[in-house]
Amino acid sequence: MIADIRKDAEQRMAKAVGAFGQLLKKLRTGRAHVGLLEHIQVDYYGSNVPLNQTANVAVEDGRTLSVTPWEQKMVAVIEKAIQNSDLGLMPVTAGTVIRVPLPPLTEERRRDLAKHINKEAEQARVVVRGIRRDALADLKELLKEREITEDDDRKGQQLVQELTDRHVAQIEQLSTDKQKEIMQV
Repeated sequence: MIADIRKDAEQRMAKAVGAFGQLLKKLRTGRAHVGLLEHIQVDYYGSNVPLNQTANVAVEDGRTLSVTPWEQKMVAVIEKAIQNSDLGLMPVTAGTVIRVPLPPLTEERRRDLAKHINKEAEQARVVVRGIRRDALADLKELLKEREITEDDDRKGQQLVQELTDRHVAQIEQLSTDKQKEIMQV
C-alpha cells in the first residue's frame, strides 16, 4: 500500500518536472533550437496541427531557424502562424524556405525572462508540494483505517518527503541552468 502511494506520487512529480522542462524549452534564449517552434499550431486544411507535422524545422546557424514546408501552399500559412505566435519573431520567406532570425535579447528582456522562469519554477514546486500533501493524506487515511502501523506511516512520510526534495531539486537545477543560458551574452 505504501509502495503504491509512493509510486503514484513519484510518477506525478516526474510529470510535473517534465512539464516544467517543456515550458522552459519554449523560452527564447537568443540561440536557435527547434524546440522553440514546437508549440506553434498551423491551420492545415481546417485543423490546427503542430508546426513540425507540416514542415521540417532545422537550425541553420546559431541565430537562425529554417522551416521548410512539405507543401508549397503552406508557406504563407506557416509564416503567418509564426508571426502570430507569442515569440515576437519575424520570419522571412525565400521561395519555399522560411527563415526565422532570432534577434539578440536585450538586458531588460533577459531579466524579465529570468523573473518569468522563477515564477514558473515556483508554480512547479507548488504542484510537487501538492502531490506530497495528497500522498501524506493517503497515508493518514490508511493509518486511520488501521491498515498500516504508525512506524509504517512515519517511514512512508519520510519516503514521500525524500521524493519531494529530489523533485524540487530537479526543478531548481532546471531553473538555474535556463537562467544561466539566458543571461549569457
